[in-house]
Amino acid sequence: MASAAVATERWSILSADRVRRGASQGAMLLGVLAGLWALWEGFKWFGEAVDLKIGVFVVDDRTLPHLHSIVARLFEPTAVGDRLLTVLLEAALFTAKEAAVGFAMGAAIGFLIAIVLVHSGLLQRGLLPYIVASQTIPILAVAPMVVVWLGGRGLPGWFSVAVIAAYLTFFPVAINTLRGLQSADPRALELMQSYAASRWAILWKLRVPASLPYLFAAFKISATASIVGAIIGELPAGIQDGLGGAILNFNQYYASSPDDLWATNLIAALLGLSFFLLIVLAERLIVRRAPEHVA
Repeated sequence: MASAAVATERWSILSADRVRRGASQGAMLLGVLAGLWALWEGFKWFGEAVDLKIGVFVVDDRTLPHLHSIVARLFEPTAVGDRLLTVLLEAALFTAKEAAVGFAMGAAIGFLIAIVLVHSGLLQRGLLPYIVASQTIPILAVAPMVVVWLGGRGLPGWFSVAVIAAYLTFFPVAINTLRGLQSADPRALELMQSYAASRWAILWKLRVPASLPYLFAAFKISATASIVGAIIGELPAGIQDGLGGAILNFNQYYASSPDDLWATNLIAALLGLSFFLLIVLAERLIVRRAPEHVA
């Protein structure tokens, strides 16, 4: 009975601690959003008051609409009859599917590359410079080539977009995972080797658990990068169902209706943020339960 009471009390303390931490993080998020809103509206007010001009950029309702007008536009009907928010959410869902496939492909490729490199110093010295160099090629140059190559083989356009998203995803996963796999405790590594543990056992029982913080740090970067890759990939692929198509379409009417494009950018940013938060949630569920993180 006493142990049950102690356990209950400990659980209550932990729950209250989590609630306080969640409330603190929520308040911080609201504070950041309020600060960004104040900065946006303050800059707009100042720019209009002093007739600010930066090159060809002039602060007015066309170049920098009010945030409340952008949000209000989401709830207004479009030419097809549906509210803009409904149209953009459908486009965001389409892009999210492409990005999710690309993220999964890129993460798997990056993870496998890291496993190969950590077991071969020769391959690491030989291939790592080329892996780094691959990221110096602009994605805008790569995307059309990928669409032509894969489209010419009869593959659907969304798959080309997923490959482009994977291109932006694999690099941070490969580099961070390699660093994480190399961060395993040398004493534990030597102990397992002294007991003739196989490379497979050392990998999954020692190296991979040690790499989890590095891996999820890479996932956070790659998750948002996959959204960027998917949106960019939709442009040369000619896909009109995603956010890339919406951006291209609304860009043509920016002079007369700038709020449409700004609203699309807002939804794209929220989609990237939602991917990031999903990775954060997965990290809390997995990393904190890993052996080295258990108190």
